[in-house]
Amino acid sequence: MSEGRRPSFMARVFAVCGMPGSGKGEFAAVLAQTGIPVVSMGDMIRAEVRRQGLVESPNIFGEVAAALRQEFGENVLAVRLCDEVDLLLNDHDIVLIEGLRGTAEDEVFSNRWGEAYQTVAIVTDAELRFSRIQQRGRSEDGDRAAFEARNERERGWGLDQLIEQANVVLHNDEDLNDLQERCSSWLIGLKEA
Repeated sequence: MSEGRRPSFMARVFAVCGMPGSGKGEFAAVLAQTGIPVVSMGDMIRAEVRRQGLVESPNIFGEVAAALRQEFGENVLAVRLCDEVDLLLNDHDIVLIEGLRGTAEDEVFSNRWGEAYQTVAIVTDAELRFSRIQQRGRSEDGDRAAFEARNERERGWGLDQLIEQANVVLHNDEDLNDLQERCSSWLIGLKEA
């Protein structure tokens, strides 16, 4: 760890990644229910859209994320998030970062927390992801073209590589209960390790 608070022996930071609609938010919800604090990279973009007074639409969130990366660097969200995570580590053994999307972000986190940092990938079939996105009704979700554009944008940030190299991979091709059980089992194993 090069900067920031040095977590205690047991303190760990996990970042969950996955393609749009894979179930990152559901994974985060399971951990949050156990008292693990969750910081969301997507919430940072939603807050920036509101701060700029922009009308929420499927394309605007990606445009704002891309503009931030272009102006401040590919790792801008990660850099802005690190101090908040360090503060949470003062009182928690585990902190989850929800919505890791780029290799530049991953590098920031890895440099910050070293061996105390790991990634979790949620992997889901593309058609199932699109179906779930259509059902959830978030303002950043749109039609098939918006879905494909978002997939390509996030792949461009290195999301495929993050998924491929994740420390833990959880498949989410069944129902919500199945994912919740997989998340709970992983968490139990983590706490027993």
